[in-house]
Amino acid sequence: MVKDKKASEFATRDYTIHLSKRLYGVTFKKRAPRAVREVKKFAQQMMKTSDVRVDAKLNKFLFSKGVRNVPTRVRVRLSRKRNEDEEATEKLYTLVQHVEVANIKGLQTENYDQA
Repeated sequence: MVKDKKASEFATRDYTIHLSKRLYGVTFKKRAPRAVREVKKFAQQMMKTSDVRVDAKLNKFLFSKGVRNVPTRVRVRLSRKRNEDEEATEKLYTLVQHVEVANIKGLQTENYDQA
């Protein structure tokens, strides 16, 4: 079964990222900056784009408990979008946004249709 190329081009999904396993053994003063890099790396792997942009609200959440005490898990929404800049090397980019939830444990990946 062949999928439509337009349908696979744009996608929006919600993921839960387990940060504590990605930050195990990292020096205290480098934990929050590393968490941002790990979120970007996760987005690159999931959405297959090298251009990843982190929302300011997500960055604020990752630094909310200080540079040392990063939240254990974070729920993020990854949106693959078209790059409007004509000089860009890639035609798509990924926007990473924070999703606020009451209880983060047990949530599965959710896909959203682009309409």
